[in-house]
Amino acid sequence: MRKSIGIIAIFLALAAALPTSAQDNYPSKPIRILVTLSAGSQVDFLARVLGSKLTEALGQQVIVENRPGAGGTIATAAVAGAAPDGYTLLMAAPGHAINQSLYARLPYRTLDDFAGVALVARVPSVLIVPTTLGVANLAELSAMARAKPGQLNFGSPGVGSGGHLAGEQYKLSAKLDIVHVPYKGTPEALTDTIGGQIQMFFAPLGAALSAVKDGRVRAIAVTTAERSPALPETPTMIEAGLAGYEIDFWYGLLAPRKTPKAIVDRLSLEVEKALASPDMRERLLSQGATASYLPPARFDGFIASEVEKYAVLVKASGAKAE
Repeated sequence: MRKSIGIIAIFLALAAALPTSAQDNYPSKPIRILVTLSAGSQVDFLARVLGSKLTEALGQQVIVENRPGAGGTIATAAVAGAAPDGYTLLMAAPGHAINQSLYARLPYRTLDDFAGVALVARVPSVLIVPTTLGVANLAELSAMARAKPGQLNFGSPGVGSGGHLAGEQYKLSAKLDIVHVPYKGTPEALTDTIGGQIQMFFAPLGAALSAVKDGRVRAIAVTTAERSPALPETPTMIEAGLAGYEIDFWYGLLAPRKTPKAIVDRLSLEVEKALASPDMRERLLSQGATASYLPPARFDGFIASEVEKYAVLVKASGAKAE
């Protein structure tokens, strides 16, 4: 009997040690970061820049996998259902908070199925129009929209994306009748804005910066409360005459909810170190992004506040998932 008890005790001790051992050895294989939009989008760029830094720090390859579609819910659901072992992560964008109110049903629970790893960056969006549209500022664009109700289109990277709700906020605040045209990602919407197929697009600044600077599109205003250093001559929406308009794009890393705290903390620490490096900050600024770190608990709280904020806006705008 004593011998049996001793054997059982050894097995229990080994079983208890296994999770700790796995955490101590983390990572022992490549890590995937799933992205909700197509290659070339702002969130894709940030995931790849961060992934490169994490590869150096962790000694394992960090692979970025694009799974666009359904307002970002495809990639998000895949991460929610993944093993909570730190090897499948999500680079989330504002659409993650928006979708909670935009969709009647989601294949995951926004606040219960994910563990915040870190807020990574904030990026202003910029309202751009084709140079052929013939408007030079927000007042002229709004006047054109009022003169042509239901005839002007605004593009977005997809239903429920930050760009979508930025357009809905403009539509609501300026009392305009403009039509939403969702795309699979930012590059597609940007291409059609340049070509004049759509008349306006609230684009992530980094993605649109080169097109603005080389004159392929015209920047009308940025959505943040302050002007962007990358486009110092471009006014904010508030300065352009739309009182109270302010929308800030953000991006951050999430893991499945039951991921061990030790792994989440390890990842968060490496993200913080990466964002503090001068070369990382320079790369982000070149794309109009600002490093903006929040640790796990604070990032979870931030997302909860964003869910509340966008619930009000989605209800007021009448926006619904298609």
